[in-house]
Amino acid sequence: MTTTIDSFNQLGLAEPLLTALSEVGYERPSPIQAACIPPLLEGRDLLGEAQTGTGKTAAFALPVLSRLDLSVRDPQALVLAPTRELAIQVAEAFQRYARGLPGFQVLPVYGGQGMVAQLRQLQRGAHVVVGTPGRVIDHINRKTLRLDRLRTLVLDEADEMLRMGFVDDVNWILEHTPAERQVVLFSATMPEPIRRIARRHMRSPEEVRIRERTTTVEATTQKFCKVAAPHKLDALTRILETEESLDAALVFVRTKTATVEIADKLEARGYAVAALNGDLTQPVRERVVDQLRKGRLDILVATDVAARGLDVSRISHVINFDVPYDTEAYVHRIGRTGRAGRTGTAILFVTPREMRMLGMIERATRQKIEPLPLPSRAAVADRRVAQFREQVENVIATEELDFFREVVRDLEASGTADLHEVAAALAYLAQRERPLQLPPARGPDIADAHRSMRPASTRAPAEGVNPGGALVRYRIEVGRHHQASPKDIVGAIANETGMSGRNIGRIDLFEDHSTVELPADLPPEILETLRRTRVRQRPLGIRTLTVEEAAVSPRPGSRPKHPSSGKYAKPSKGGKAKPGKPRKPKRV
Repeated sequence: MTTTIDSFNQLGLAEPLLTALSEVGYERPSPIQAACIPPLLEGRDLLGEAQTGTGKTAAFALPVLSRLDLSVRDPQALVLAPTRELAIQVAEAFQRYARGLPGFQVLPVYGGQGMVAQLRQLQRGAHVVVGTPGRVIDHINRKTLRLDRLRTLVLDEADEMLRMGFVDDVNWILEHTPAERQVVLFSATMPEPIRRIARRHMRSPEEVRIRERTTTVEATTQKFCKVAAPHKLDALTRILETEESLDAALVFVRTKTATVEIADKLEARGYAVAALNGDLTQPVRERVVDQLRKGRLDILVATDVAARGLDVSRISHVINFDVPYDTEAYVHRIGRTGRAGRTGTAILFVTPREMRMLGMIERATRQKIEPLPLPSRAAVADRRVAQFREQVENVIATEELDFFREVVRDLEASGTADLHEVAAALAYLAQRERPLQLPPARGPDIADAHRSMRPASTRAPAEGVNPGGALVRYRIEVGRHHQASPKDIVGAIANETGMSGRNIGRIDLFEDHSTVELPADLPPEILETLRRTRVRQRPLGIRTLTVEEAAVSPRPGSRPKHPSSGKYAKPSKGGKAKPGKPRKPKRV
């Protein structure tokens, strides 16, 4: 007889892990988690077939964390991932679930990252290492990654590693692990080469196969808005102003602190809003929800945990201000709208780094999520004017205005102004709290910066980022001394801003800094993003060159001079980003 598992409490996980799961909003185990966690806690090998986005990271991370001896600083678990993006994502998940485990250390290792920082962290000790096959092999050969105390080896997305040609590397790594280790293999499909790995390296594995189910929310229109993190609040307010059918909105964020911060900022902008988080007592929570239901509040800013069981029919929009941790959380969130026979709208904010999660959500829901262009300042102004006109027409149709007509006639009779000027003055007074004419923007509109982050194949040139325009040199605070390479710099700029290679010119490396050619008038939002962007653990701190620096900085086609000595420096290899051509990926 199969036992139904409705709670993580039934799985035998440690209390700190259960607390962490509750804090990040996990309500109940997904099918893959319910099937995998018990045998993995027993130390059995496991062969799991499940699609990406079904919650399999937690399915193996939670048992690994449960079986760790935190007093031993040597790696006790090794997770192999096909790409550095997935390695980082898995490492972040471990950190998230282990927030209640004092002293826990997880280390991602992958190609393209400085070896020095990885060596230093490995010397300090890490309980879990998450890495790409190529870099893991490098560390094993250097004897900087010792696996003699390894208890668990996880192969995540094994079919993707097969597709990328890593099968021989995976076999080599498995052969250099202790004989008694636990092996966990997850794959979306089970081609014969994957089964050969299982037969060769696993001992009577438990087999778990989760049939992909179609998750649909038929009454909900789904959209995504690609926006840089610093612009999210402005994007949110523009969407709240311009969405035609908005009645009430539920805005999801990841942390309790964020619920209060975002609610306070929206309230300062004139919205009827409240925060909904786990710190509220039940009576206060019920009062807040009742205010939303009765129309006294229009927006709730909530965490996943706080929104459990929330059922208010007037919620027309769910806005995912922060991307959820997995696809099931996304489905739970957007299920809060489109109820009681109504239609609903779900909007997902996605930063350039989070596009992978967007694809996972689309695959899990089997629904295409359409892009939502960020409303421009002109669109916001037009919407305000339309609403103002509607208010005026309603007042004319429904209110007794005789007294006010006399006031206006007296103003006209005084000779100070005609009726049109009086009406214009009254309109000005009425709109001062919420101006119909937005003040001039400092620099390009964020809607232009938003468009500049689209993939190069579909993006139109943003204001200030002209593919055919002049390039000028900027200084960035990372150089040879920090083990930076032109590839690192190009990758960081492209990933964080969405700029294509045609917008990135010559790169010259010096000992303590570098210069890079970029469009002359970058939007302030992109410059601010690049100032905070890190390469080799250092912020770029980008700025234009001073006159003195430009005098000794290299011109295109010349050799760079060192700014202090004035002598020619050895040119860096690969210092020019080839316009319009994607870089061929190397083995990671």
